[in-house]
Amino acid sequence: MLETESRAENQEAGARARTLKVAEFLRAHQVELLDDWQRAMRALHMGSNAPSSWLLDHIPQVLGVLADLIEHGPDQVLTTVPDEHAISRLDEGFDLGQVASEYALLRKCILHRLDSARTLPVPGELERLDDALDRLVTRTITAFSQGRQRILQALDRMSRAALDDPTLENLPARLLTVLVESALSVDSAALLLVEGDRLVVRAAVGLGAEEALGHTMGLSEGFVGEVAMRRQPTAMRSASMDARVVLPALKQEGLRAVYGVPLLDGEQLLGVAYMSSRTAFAFSDSDTLLFRSMAQRATAHLVYARLQARERQAHTDAQRSLAQLDALLASMPMGIALLDRDLRFVRLNQAMADINGHSREAHLGRLFQEMAPATAVETFEPMFRRVIEKGDSAEPTEFTIPGDPRAWQVSFHPVRTPDNTVLGLSCTVVDITHHKRAEAVLQRAVDFREQLMAVVGHDLRNPLNAINASAFQLARAEDLAPAERRAVDRIRKATARMGRMITDILDFARTRLGGGLPVAPQPMDLAEVCQATLEELQASAPDRPLVFEASGDTRGNWDPDRVSQVLGNLVANALQHGQEAMPVRVTVRGKTREVVLEVHNTGEPIASELLPRLFDPFKSPSTGSPQDAARRKRSLGLGLYIVSQIASVHGGRVEVRSTREEGTAFTVHWPRQPEGRVSP
Repeated sequence: MLETESRAENQEAGARARTLKVAEFLRAHQVELLDDWQRAMRALHMGSNAPSSWLLDHIPQVLGVLADLIEHGPDQVLTTVPDEHAISRLDEGFDLGQVASEYALLRKCILHRLDSARTLPVPGELERLDDALDRLVTRTITAFSQGRQRILQALDRMSRAALDDPTLENLPARLLTVLVESALSVDSAALLLVEGDRLVVRAAVGLGAEEALGHTMGLSEGFVGEVAMRRQPTAMRSASMDARVVLPALKQEGLRAVYGVPLLDGEQLLGVAYMSSRTAFAFSDSDTLLFRSMAQRATAHLVYARLQARERQAHTDAQRSLAQLDALLASMPMGIALLDRDLRFVRLNQAMADINGHSREAHLGRLFQEMAPATAVETFEPMFRRVIEKGDSAEPTEFTIPGDPRAWQVSFHPVRTPDNTVLGLSCTVVDITHHKRAEAVLQRAVDFREQLMAVVGHDLRNPLNAINASAFQLARAEDLAPAERRAVDRIRKATARMGRMITDILDFARTRLGGGLPVAPQPMDLAEVCQATLEELQASAPDRPLVFEASGDTRGNWDPDRVSQVLGNLVANALQHGQEAMPVRVTVRGKTREVVLEVHNTGEPIASELLPRLFDPFKSPSTGSPQDAARRKRSLGLGLYIVSQIASVHGGRVEVRSTREEGTAFTVHWPRQPEGRVSP
């Protein structure tokens, strides 16, 4: 009997040695179970669009809660761990099926680990395991569904608020109102937008809203600035006592939890939203998730509202610009049109429509060849197509229409985008009939004047020669009284000046009538010719000292008469405009490839505005003095023009320097050979 009882006791002890409690097993093998679960999750979601990382923040706690439920049975009160886990999964973007799947995998991992331990659970433990897991799954899925439903309802209300009043001015306040109404523990909220380098409170609801509205602060200032700089959600437990608080609305007595979220459009910071509470030191996970979700949706609405505002402004600006363009086109006296790449009229003014003989409305969308006169189409359509293909502007072109007495000038240019894509071309047509008539009248007047000057210059030479010869004969008479001799000298000076003027007139007429200045180059010494010419000029102006200097090799091939004419005109100009009683200096310098002639006088400088036009015909040097103005009335202003023409015919050039300190100097460069145009 005793032997039988002992055998039974040994069998019962062996059975107990092969059994275990699941709760203790879960606590003892938590690390292995977590590794098994992670591998199973990765295998399940391999190749899918599942989240890239799996949070283990709550899974170890879930295993602990599961062990407590198995150990204590139905009387064990569930903690908030399943709720927090559900909100975490909702925040990570899990769907309901994924949440259920991870619990199924957890059950599978536990059973597999129990089986591999080669021990039997205490009777009833597996049933307690199933019940505990079912309670966790039910609680988690319920929390997940409620959280998602709450977010969807809040976002739906937010969308309706945005649709009801989409203006950027009112939208932030409406979005915040929805937030406060959706979260029971929120007492106040505000939205700050980035404006320049500041954060400005553009919407506030709840406690301190009026005080906060319109307040500005730096982008890195205080708690809100910290959220902006970190660009991460940030929480604060005791706002009224925290030194980071700068915003007056957050310094309210007794204010506790504050939670701030940056409003980001990609990498761009649009602003910061925060919510605060007097009753809670920290917002729940569901509240923070709701706030982040609503902040993201608010950001999307703000971006959309801004885009709409910009679009409306762009449309308004475009309409204003088009109205201004139409007004400008209508006021222009010329025809203006814009054509696309197919040469269809896109825009034109009434003047262009009148030129083509059709209404403005009839032009729009029609081809150029359909609306323009046939002559214009034949002339300009090939040009238009070349402009569009090559993208180059064309020179203005004049044309007439058979049977129409008017003359036109057409200009056209490519129309480009900022990236140089040619969209079409612009075309302007100007009526130049009056201009052409005026040009013809002016040309006839110029031709008549030049022909008249040629005739007058030629016909005056003979009587002037007779006067000069008579004066020469009178000057040789020995019985002339001093007064009479002075009168004869004045006659000779006047005839000499008139001779130079007639020569200039004849030379000018030759250049303008197409004959050119005749020259006869020959070997000569420029210094000798200039010295002889200067002696003749000194005889006609004995009261003005003329100084001559020469240096270097001054020989070359030039027309001696033209050289004398150049020197005579320059010396006469120096005597007329230079300072009286001061010498006129003439210098001749021989260089390697040219000889330089310089005529210098002192006195008032030539007016700076006259220098660019000094060698034009009928222009005379001017110093602005009354004496110089009186002298100009006696000058034709052809002397310097003839000088420049003679120098040009010889392959040379004329330069002038005129300052108050250095005086005025005209320099003529005479190349020794016509091809030698550059002095060393």
